[in-house]
Amino acid sequence: VGGAATHRLDLSQMVMLKDNHVWSAGSIEGAVKLARRAAGFSQKIEVECRDLDEAIEAATAGADVVMLDNYEPDKLKEDAKTLKEKFPHVLIEASGGITAETMGEYLSEHVDVVSQGRLTQGYHCLDYSLKIKR
Repeated sequence: VGGAATHRLDLSQMVMLKDNHVWSAGSIEGAVKLARRAAGFSQKIEVECRDLDEAIEAATAGADVVMLDNYEPDKLKEDAKTLKEKFPHVLIEASGGITAETMGEYLSEHVDVVSQGRLTQGYHCLDYSLKIKR
C-alpha cells in the first residue's frame, strides 16, 4: 500500500544540499562536512546528485539521503542499484520531472523515496479575502 509524506515542512527539518551549496563549498564532500558541522548529529543531510559519481561522493561523505535528480527511469534504476549495493544504509530518492502518470516507471526495490514537486509547485491558488462592510 502506497502513501505520501511531506518532504519537509520547513528548512529546519532537514539539510538539502543543492548545486549552489556544493559549488560554494568547492565539492560535495566539502558541502556535506560543512552541513554536518552546522546541523549537528541529529539532522539528516540530503544531497541532490546528477550522476552516479556525485551520488557516490555524497554517500561517501556521509549524506543520509541521496537524491538522484532528473534521471531517465532506466538509468535511475541502474544507478540506484549500484549505490544501494555500496551504501545500503543510505536512502535513495528519485526526483525531477516525475508526474503521477510516470511515477510507476521510477519505482524500484533500490529506490526508497519517489518525490513529485508538482504537489507543491505549479498549482493554482484561490485568491479570496474577507471584506467588512463599512
